[in-house]
Amino acid sequence: MTIETFDYIIVGAGTAGCVLANRLSADPNTTVLLLEAGGKDNYHWIHIPVGYLYTLGNPRTDWCFKTEAEAGLNGRAIDYARGKVLGGCSSINGMIYMRGQARDYDQWRQMGNVGWAWDDVLPYFRKTEDHYAGGDDMHGADGEWRVEEPRVSWEILAAFREAAAQVGIPKSDDFNRGDNEGCGYFQVNQRRGVRWSAAKAFLKPAMQRPNLKVMTHAQATRIVIADGRATGLEFRHDGAPTEAAARGEVILAGGSVNSPQLLELSGIGQGELLQQHGIEVRHELPGVGENLQDHLQVRLVYKVSNTRTLNLRANSLLGRMAMGVEYGLFRTGPLTMAPSQLGAFAKSDPSRETANLQYHVQPLSTDKLGEDLHPFEAFTASVCNLRPDSRGSIHIASPDALVQPAIRPNYLSTESDRAVVADAIRLTRKICAAPGLAPFHPEEFRPGPTVGDDDGDLVKAAGDLATTIFHPVSTCRMGDDNRAVVDDRLRVHGIDGLRVADASIMPTITSGNTNSPVVMIAEKAAEIIIQDGR
Repeated sequence: MTIETFDYIIVGAGTAGCVLANRLSADPNTTVLLLEAGGKDNYHWIHIPVGYLYTLGNPRTDWCFKTEAEAGLNGRAIDYARGKVLGGCSSINGMIYMRGQARDYDQWRQMGNVGWAWDDVLPYFRKTEDHYAGGDDMHGADGEWRVEEPRVSWEILAAFREAAAQVGIPKSDDFNRGDNEGCGYFQVNQRRGVRWSAAKAFLKPAMQRPNLKVMTHAQATRIVIADGRATGLEFRHDGAPTEAAARGEVILAGGSVNSPQLLELSGIGQGELLQQHGIEVRHELPGVGENLQDHLQVRLVYKVSNTRTLNLRANSLLGRMAMGVEYGLFRTGPLTMAPSQLGAFAKSDPSRETANLQYHVQPLSTDKLGEDLHPFEAFTASVCNLRPDSRGSIHIASPDALVQPAIRPNYLSTESDRAVVADAIRLTRKICAAPGLAPFHPEEFRPGPTVGDDDGDLVKAAGDLATTIFHPVSTCRMGDDNRAVVDDRLRVHGIDGLRVADASIMPTITSGNTNSPVVMIAEKAAEIIIQDGR
């Protein structure tokens, strides 16, 4: 083993790790090691926005995880994509810039997490943001995280927006001012039609610093703990066992799958589980890997006529060539598309305090993301429960770091979640029956008109159709109770010199896409770490 010593060791060069590496290495007197188990982000499909179709399920860029068989999905196991490349999920995700609701963060504070209310976190969102329209009291213009408007439009999406307004979902021009209720076009993390990942925004500008060392193909295997303190990390670099020592801290930024996995491999977690895998219990911490929350989407598909969607265009050689030429010349058109262009936030019933449903609406349809589009014109209205009550878990299945942990989201396991998913499908049917869509004669294809409108039929249909939007959070939950993993300064309870700073620390899931909240978490974490290190 070759042992080098650094002030900080960051595990994972995903969204959080890229931000942390930039901020912590800004001090030239501080040495930082950033480890990434995946490779460099030099695959061309990472950078062309529609290339997510070729990065998901691709072992070059995706861990290609799968869940266990899920009772709520009628016994199905589903793909669980996670970024395996510099930039992590920001290099393969849907590029949607979304903060969630002020209510989300105020709830975190009400749960006892000092410094995490909306008014506390808004400055970090603004600090990192480079908003196309410039700065104001809600948006920033001097940060690295570029936010732009979409560069393609579709008649069918404008009609859906009109139909949503006709059933009481108001039009919105900005989902990121604290209350996202309404229907409008998503803003995206792109720069002039090219994906803008955390690696481009935060890591690449810092990589020339002599005090920052970035290692790819470096798989963490165990946190080194001595006398109750994290003192270093064991990892395999290009397959060879290696170790690094930490003068200051070890910071886990591997995300909601890999951070709890590494804690358990290091002997931190549920003692009985660790002993089953022959791992010495270094610190009993029962919340590790628990409290998994995720957004489960039901993809409703509607055939349409009298308009063009992406389906037939993408299925035509001439259509594909034209799209390629448009992108090559102008960086516009369908190749700039995020997976979803139109969004809507609505209440599943009027009693809700704020919107608890999110729509991702797409001018295309397919049986499964990445497969061929249907041979007819259609759109997809995916709808998810923003604040599910179901709780799952992620735990190691082996003491080998290369073996995928067992992912059990436990979808639709509560009566309340089943009621919301039924209401969501009914609301979608109501929107699609509104006058705004009538000129295009929408015809329900999935789940189909044979599926009735009662809860039982709709919940079964959801179990057959639903899949994740890839928003796993909360497996190293922040809090001060005996099931929390980190405190409100992101320090792992009971172990000095060890923090977690990624989506896994969220006490509850945010009401929307989770990537930009992770940028905020990492920005705030870096400030906390620097303060505590003085």
